[in-house]
Amino acid sequence: MAEEKKEGLLGSVKAGIISAIRGVREITDAVVDTVSGSLVNAIRRTGAIGAALTSAVSETVRGAIEGAAEVGADIGKASKGTMIGVLRGSKEVGAEAMDAISTAASTAVESAARVGADVAATAKAAVEGAIEGAKEVGVSVEEAASEAASAAIEGAGKVSATAVEQVRKAVTGTISGVKVILKEPFKGEEKEKK
Repeated sequence: MAEEKKEGLLGSVKAGIISAIRGVREITDAVVDTVSGSLVNAIRRTGAIGAALTSAVSETVRGAIEGAAEVGADIGKASKGTMIGVLRGSKEVGAEAMDAISTAASTAVESAARVGADVAATAKAAVEGAIEGAKEVGVSVEEAASEAASAAIEGAGKVSATAVEQVRKAVTGTISGVKVILKEPFKGEEKEKK
């Protein structure tokens, strides 16, 4: 039953993204609206926030990235739109923004790798989306950027060491006028530093 619901949300978001992208020329806005609406509906249906939010965000982001890839859309723009949509949806249901950012950024990078997209560009776009979304929903842009960048690196860690290096380079420094401070150590890197 739970697996059926997950596939339902993933499939629904993927179909919504495909339809929205085919219907407009501006992918970011189409993704923002689809992701935000899908996330709000999923959370309201379950009535729970915690673990349900993490699962809903993960499935929504996967659906958005897979849908964008299926129609040949720019995965970076989809990643940015996904992050803004996740923040809007999270605010609407009263969910913790940083948890949503973390799950969304990590999942976006993993999903980009699955569809053969540029993980570095996807990660940077996720940070840009976190910054823009944070301004919109009233949370710290610095904290949002840091959370997204750190989570993107963790997501890349589930892909490969090469992906970690590419993502780390892409999200280090200043993005959209915000100095990104990475939270360390990342999972899997603790052993390397000893």
